[in-house]
Amino acid sequence: MSTLTEVASGYQAGRTLPLRVELVRQLKRRRTLVMGAILVALPFVLLIAFAIGGDPGGRNNQVTLMDTATASGANFAAVNLFVSAGFLLVIPVALFFGDTVASEASWSSLRYLLAAPVPRARLLWSKLVVALGMSLAAMVLLPLVALAAGTAAYGWGPLEIPTGGALETGTAAQRLLVAVAYIFVSQLVTAALAFWLSTKTDAPLGAVGGAVGLTIVGNVLDAVTALGHWRDFLPAHWQFAWADAVQPRPEWSGMIQGTSLSLTYALVLFALAFRAFARKDVVS
Repeated sequence: MSTLTEVASGYQAGRTLPLRVELVRQLKRRRTLVMGAILVALPFVLLIAFAIGGDPGGRNNQVTLMDTATASGANFAAVNLFVSAGFLLVIPVALFFGDTVASEASWSSLRYLLAAPVPRARLLWSKLVVALGMSLAAMVLLPLVALAAGTAAYGWGPLEIPTGGALETGTAAQRLLVAVAYIFVSQLVTAALAFWLSTKTDAPLGAVGGAVGLTIVGNVLDAVTALGHWRDFLPAHWQFAWADAVQPRPEWSGMIQGTSLSLTYALVLFALAFRAFARKDVVS
């Protein structure tokens, strides 16, 4: 007994749900516009804060990166990365990844996409690539706006190192690019966690909030010094390793360890997401 499978003329699974279609859909969403506005606004909020409070100065004879914020546009961009990498940049990553599949389920449109028919792996892959692109754009947007605003306010000049010395503008730009790339990689754990949760729940807020909450828990555990070397296995332990790149002689060991740890966690969680979605009973 033979089984006949009918396929519509011209149907190609690999051409369903094009990336440009998914990208346009996500860019038009209100949460994307709001998050972009917040990231653009942060540098100007800091500019106003420095204008009201005066130039930052060293405290207890110790000079930190924050104390050099008004030295140049490059310093201002570095400070924006420093104040946002630990929490603010976690939000758009968790939002863009946690809101992918769960939002379709909450709108009751997921089953219609799969009935189109869009293969499950294709649907998930399209959403993953778009979420990665939007998260990277968010990481780049903040320092670019900060660099432009800081240069307009404080001038274009070398990046002054708190411990002494300075990086020429060309070198500083390259090091800041490395810092942004590392922050993006370090956030892949949050991204993968939110993506996996998005395949397990029909509530977008649950996926986004769960990823943010567990990221905060990781930060809290990293602050518990009693854990000793166990903290080395926490992604949060390496989240500020990018600061080693903006030194006269950059130190790469911390970033290498942080990158390898983040990629390992992320690959496992992304694999779990594809596995969970392949077995998911889609009823919404």
